[in-house]
Amino acid sequence: MHIALREVHDSDLPVFFRQMNDPESLRMAAFTPKDPADWDAFAAHWRKIRASRDVVRTILGDGDVIGSTAVYGEPGEREVTYWVDRAYWGRGVATAALRALLAEVGDRPLYARAAADNAGSRRVLEKCGFETSARARGFAAARGEEIDEVVLHLAE
Repeated sequence: MHIALREVHDSDLPVFFRQMNDPESLRMAAFTPKDPADWDAFAAHWRKIRASRDVVRTILGDGDVIGSTAVYGEPGEREVTYWVDRAYWGRGVATAALRALLAEVGDRPLYARAAADNAGSRRVLEKCGFETSARARGFAAARGEEIDEVVLHLAE
């Protein structure tokens, strides 16, 4: 499968919204909006990030919209994030997309956070050079409880 990134188009948003409302994906991501089914809040969030200086990209797999990825935050504290449609998990999509994003965005250091039990996401980050630098606990809206998370960093 050929993975590519491009700027986010308005037509991508309904796809992202559907992806973000998959129960298994929500549980795995853990740190999600309080109510992911709230279209108005979702749309407002995307308006805000698309108007910012953050780098936000649509992930394409053989030309189809299959997720999103971004680098956001203040210099020196910038974080990466990604969301891939569950139908594509385990196929190297997130790793390829994150590598493409890291090649596009030269800012370092970069950080990432993942639920401690999200082995797939941790593996993606480690394949891209991120190393665990801290552990924390945070409220995971998708699970309705506080859970362990890992903080990872990419220094170079």
